Formats: sequence, C-alpha cells, structure tokens
Amino acid sequence: MARVKIEEIISYLDGDIQKALEAAVKQVAPQSEIEGGTLFRAFVRAVGRKCSTWERVPDHYVDVS
Repeated sequence: MARVKIEEIISYLDGDIQKALEAAVKQVAPQSEIEGGTLFRAFVRAVGRKCSTWERVPDHYVDVS
C-alpha cells in the first residue's frame, strides 16, 4: 500500500476543493452564509485531527507518472 500526506494533498488542491466544499454547503444548506475560506481552513484542520500525517491508501489509487 502507498502512503500519502493527506493534508498536503488537500492543500495542493485547495482551490478546487474549496470550491467543491462551498458548492456542497450551498446545496445542503442554501441559506448558509459561511465564508468559503474560513470553512476550508476549518476543514483542513479537522482532516489533520482525524487523519494521520501519513495515510495508507491502496496502490491502485496512486499513479506516479
């Protein structure tokens, strides 16, 4: 199994993940007035608390090309 730094991956993809997170919140709670950047930073911190620095994932989820 491969190991990945999940927080680093999320930070690397921050723009796309932040937009996706904002879209999901608007879909689930359309009246919500949460600022996207604040939500994203809280999400990254929560991932850091729930996941290990290095997470093991099946090799077929990683393509090193």
